[in-house]
Formats: sequence, C-alpha cells, structure tokens
Amino acid sequence: MIVGRTTGERNPWSTRFWFSFTAAMLVLVVLVPVLNRYVAPDSAFAVPDYLVPLLGKYLCYAMLALSLDLVWGYAGILSLGHGAFFALGGYCMGMYLMRQIGTRGVYGNPLLPDFMVFLDWKELPWFWWGFDHFAYAMLMVMLVPGLLAFVFGWLAFRSRVTGVYLSIITQAMTYALMLAFFRNDMGFGGNNGLTDFKDIAGFELQQPATRLGLYVASAIGLGIAFLLCRFITVSKLGRVLLALRDAESRVRFLGYSATNAKLFVFTVSAVLAGIAGALYVPQIGIINPSEFSPENSIELAIWVSVGGRGTLSGAMLGAGLVNLAKTWLTSAAPEIWLFFLGGLFVLTTLLFPRGIVGILGQLRLIRSRRTMPGAPPLAVDEPEAAKERA
Repeated sequence: MIVGRTTGERNPWSTRFWFSFTAAMLVLVVLVPVLNRYVAPDSAFAVPDYLVPLLGKYLCYAMLALSLDLVWGYAGILSLGHGAFFALGGYCMGMYLMRQIGTRGVYGNPLLPDFMVFLDWKELPWFWWGFDHFAYAMLMVMLVPGLLAFVFGWLAFRSRVTGVYLSIITQAMTYALMLAFFRNDMGFGGNNGLTDFKDIAGFELQQPATRLGLYVASAIGLGIAFLLCRFITVSKLGRVLLALRDAESRVRFLGYSATNAKLFVFTVSAVLAGIAGALYVPQIGIINPSEFSPENSIELAIWVSVGGRGTLSGAMLGAGLVNLAKTWLTSAAPEIWLFFLGGLFVLTTLLFPRGIVGILGQLRLIRSRRTMPGAPPLAVDEPEAAKERA
C-alpha cells in the first residue's frame, strides 16, 4: 500500500487546474452578476432577479454535496445524517436573522421573536444570547455543527462503528434532532421554524442587490470549500483516507490512526455543511425542522452518487443536475418526481457506479486509446486504475 506520492504523478495544482478553476469562478462570480445587473431584462442572455436566489440555492447544495463526498467518496463514511449539520448551520443563521427583526415583528417586541411572544415566553433563552451580533452568529454556524460532529465521531470511530451500522446511527441522529426541533418548548419556532426575515448585516433581504450579494457569497464559499477539499484529498491525509476506505485494517496495521483521520475529516465536512446551510437560509427565507428530515440526507447521497463518488467535481455536478431536474419535474409532473429520483439512484448504482464523471473519464480513456496506434486493448478495470494514478 503506497500512501505517499509516487514519482511521475500528475501535479494536482497544475496550471491547467488553476485555469479551469479560475474560468469557472469568473463565470459564477462575474458573468452571472453582469448578466443580471447590466443586461436588458428582455434580452435572451439576461439573468432575471427571480433566478438569482435559485442559482444561489444550487450553489449551497453543491457545497453540501462536497462535504458528503469528502467523507463518503474518500474516507468511505456513508453519513445518512449530513442534513443535520446543514440544518444546524441554517438555524444559527436563522436565529441571527430573527434577532435583526426587532420592533418590525408582528408583536413589535424588541427583545423576543414573534413566536416566543405568541407562546408567552417571558425572556430570551440563554442559547439565543449573542445572536444579535453577526460575528458571533457566524462563529456558531461553524462551531455548532463542528462540535456535534466531533463528539459524535469520537464516540463512533473510537468504538470502530463502520459500514451500515454507522449509516443507521447517523440517520437516527438527524431524525432525533428533527423530532426535538418540532417541539415548541425547544425555543426554535416549533413546526413553523424561523421565517419573516427582514435584513442581514444591515441590508434588506428583499432587495435584488442583497440577493445578488448572497449569491456571490455562495459562489465564493463554494470555491473556497472546493479548494479546501482538494487540498485535503491530494495530501498525504487524502491518501490515508483512500486507504481507510479500501482496507481500514491494513492502515491500522501500518501504524496510522484511523480514528484521528476519520474524526478530522468528519468534523471538517460538518463545518462545510453548516456554512452551506447558513448561506442557504437567507436566500430561501425560512428554516424549519423539515430540513432535518432523513429523506434530505438520502437525497444528498443520491446527488453524490449520480455525479461521481470520490470526485469533487462530480459531487457538485450531481447536486446541480439532480436539483435542476427536481425543479422542472416538481412543477411539470410532481407525482413522478420521487419515482424518478429512486430510479435514478438504482440505475446509477447498478449500471454507472462511478457516476457521470466516471463515465466521461472512461470515454476519454477509450478515445485516447483509439487514437494511439498499436496500443494494447483496454482492460476492464483500467479506467479505475488510471483514475487512482491521477
């Protein structure tokens, strides 16, 4: 088992990579805002205002898919509760946004959110303290999901819980959180959740410029998250994670700490999911306990599987394509959406286990072999071997 970098290996930070990354970021951060702000609304190239938060939502989903691919695709940890970290980050942002309403609420109470006044709460709970400050709220966005992941991961990985058992436990965790947040006495809005937000950092949320700013923040956040995940996966730690995914007992035998490696990447993944949730909430305008639903976490796994597990670009691609299909189908034929989603997962698992990116890579390899005179025939497992070498 080779953990370090081998001689002749392709540079993961090559000029080609930076060119592709920069081009993608220019499209997301520069081109889309220009088409929204400076192109005539009746032009075929214009990006209308209503489309900006939708694109921002897709970017948040892409960041969430990255976070799951980091632990599932590279470390072999199938978390079916990753939606919990996304929702916790969203609730932290929602609490900040609720504190910004002040006297503009229905009841005009400057100290308590409307739902607390309605439920006859007399004072603000201690866990709401500090959320009137943006910096504190952003700290909680990262700390709360990260701390939960650290504690959960320490207990699970230290006990060597793996495979389907770990997946079931993570699903039970998010289901328990969903039931808890549904209760009114928890202080998070109960079934209705948190909504009716007014502004963020002094900017009115309903203004097109604010929505565009949130979209740009989501695009930049996705870019930073991608670079962080790539830095981890191409490092020595990334090689250890791949080895853990394929043969954990051998890695332990070689002297590596499987618990520490898993715990680190699981915590980082949860923080990324929390940040994605925080960017998601002000663009959607609501956060409620349904975000904890285990179905959301299962759907997230489908995004990663369709795009290509173990390929960061595939996770983002899968999130975008599946949600585009969802947006169209839920309006054109809402009764078949769930059947389409389930069929897509089964089809991907049985026929295209490497996802869309894997198919494209295999086609490129076949095409390159055909253009090479005298090249030996393509082995069945050679695309996977070539991907591992890359």
